[in-house]
Amino acid sequence: MNDTFTFSAGSSPLLISVPHAGLRLTPVVEEGLVEAARTLPDTDWHIPRLYDFASGLGASLLVGQYSRFVIDLNRPDDDQPLYAGATTGLYPDTLFDGTPLFKPGQAPSSQERARYLEGIWRPYHQKIADELARLRSIHGYALLWDAHSICSRVPRLFEGKLPDFNLGTFNNASCAPALAAQLEQVCAQAQGYTHVLNGRFKGGHITRHYGAPANRVHAVQLELGQATYMSEQAPFEYLPDVAEPTRQVLRQLLETMLAWGTANHRSV
Repeated sequence: MNDTFTFSAGSSPLLISVPHAGLRLTPVVEEGLVEAARTLPDTDWHIPRLYDFASGLGASLLVGQYSRFVIDLNRPDDDQPLYAGATTGLYPDTLFDGTPLFKPGQAPSSQERARYLEGIWRPYHQKIADELARLRSIHGYALLWDAHSICSRVPRLFEGKLPDFNLGTFNNASCAPALAAQLEQVCAQAQGYTHVLNGRFKGGHITRHYGAPANRVHAVQLELGQATYMSEQAPFEYLPDVAEPTRQVLRQLLETMLAWGTANHRSV
């Protein structure tokens, strides 16, 4: 499979990973989807656009091109559940609301899915590993920001309305607690927004697998409520006037992460 991700290398120690913004489908998946899935409702819509300022901060940017309906880049390759209760796996078989994803008997075969693992999942993760190694070789440390978004209300997954900014550090195992505290402070000072640290979303496979503070790799996941920048109903329009204040908070978060890295890893 070609063009499974796009990548641009930056000059700072920061890599932004965007695993769930992809819209591409394989022929087998596209043919099998139920009607309710054809608008790709569980996509992390517009995330590359939302973060398009990050290149000015010197960040590297990695964006998956295939829909999570094909394979979920933020799940482990052995498909072990990351969360208790309702969730979706490496090969999703339902929408977030519990609706079956595929028509009866039309889900991809195990052989087809093995192709997705080798041709889509592994190249993305190899690129993360390679880029983090490159950043560490240059700077002595690396920062990983895993950028996500989700509809603010998904009753099957969580009660009520999700906070706007959901920071996940796998209970501070994926990054230094002092960094997490500074990021949480930025969110707390952002007027008009709600936030939580290690709430319903503590970080998926990418955050948990690559975050290794003892080895100078600090990883943070942000699950952003989509109401902060877009319409949560199809056709899922980007709302520039709503998005701009959110972008300012995102910029502050990334600038804080970079400043923290500089202050705490001055020499190697």
